[in-house]
Amino acid sequence: MKEIQIWVDADACPKVIKEILYRVADRVRIVVTFLANRALRVPESDYIKSIQVAQGFDVADNHIVQMLNKGDLVITADIPLAAEVIREGGHALDPRGDFYTEENIQGRLSIRNFMDELRSGGVETGGPSSFKMKDRHRFANQLDQFLTKRASSDLISPNNS
Repeated sequence: MKEIQIWVDADACPKVIKEILYRVADRVRIVVTFLANRALRVPESDYIKSIQVAQGFDVADNHIVQMLNKGDLVITADIPLAAEVIREGGHALDPRGDFYTEENIQGRLSIRNFMDELRSGGVETGGPSSFKMKDRHRFANQLDQFLTKRASSDLISPNNS
């Protein structure tokens, strides 16, 4: 079974989430690639990479989708990117610890589009709530569960018997 990778939509990813991912990359020996339209400083590691993409709308998102392999995990708060990832056979996890799934992505896209329409009509909708410690813990727990489940399915893969 092909090794999965983690791709991070890093422009808006909270620093505490990046730090969790740095530790996970080395502990689990999984390649984590951070993509942003500005230079990123990441720790020196065989498992941590960064890619600076050109400025522009959805450039990082498009690059992630192009590089994505089936089964890879993408960390993003960008709902349209998460929808693309799911369509391509990947997994998408919000930095607050919520997985986007085939079952919930259409509803989330509808709400996002509705809020965009409200904002473009001049309605102030406010931004997301501040990032809290519980969000950090939820993310770490969801990531750990995902990687544990993935590792155990690799162990029972017919290719490993």
